Amino acid sequence: MHIQDFHLPRYHEIPDVGLYLDQTVKYINRFLTPLHCPEITASMVSNYVKKDYIRNPEKKQYSAEQVAYLLFISIAKLALPMEHIARLFAMQRSTYSSQVAYDYFCMEFENVLQYVFHLKGQMDTVGETTSQTKTMLRSAIIAIANILYLRREFESQAPQQVPPPERK
Repeated sequence: MHIQDFHLPRYHEIPDVGLYLDQTVKYINRFLTPLHCPEITASMVSNYVKKDYIRNPEKKQYSAEQVAYLLFISIAKLALPMEHIARLFAMQRSTYSSQVAYDYFCMEFENVLQYVFHLKGQMDTVGETTSQTKTMLRSAIIAIANILYLRREFESQAPQQVPPPERK
């Protein structure tokens, strides 16, 4: 898959039938693979629940909201420590609904990826308002996109072989 085809599911596209842990992990990893992000594991998800980054699953099933948070965490942790991700969550919750915040993240992430990977000449303006939360989130997304770009470039280049030192 090429970056120009990359699409994160919008909130209404995430299954809200309740996914079990293994289904949740597989669903999320499906979107991380084209980005060459580290995969999320069941134990990571359990730790996020234990540390209250996401709510406990109901009847061992994860809702669309929890899946959205896990997608965001999985991508954001490329550039941010969990403490900062948790602070972004807290800021978002005080301003926007989970659906609005997640859909904004998806649009902005795809927008910035297109720019950083040189598929368009400038970033679009996403959303109608400005706030410190949006500015911080965009800055995080720019950092993440640059990390992804550098990873892809380094992976695509053949490793440089260093010649052995000359003996005298």
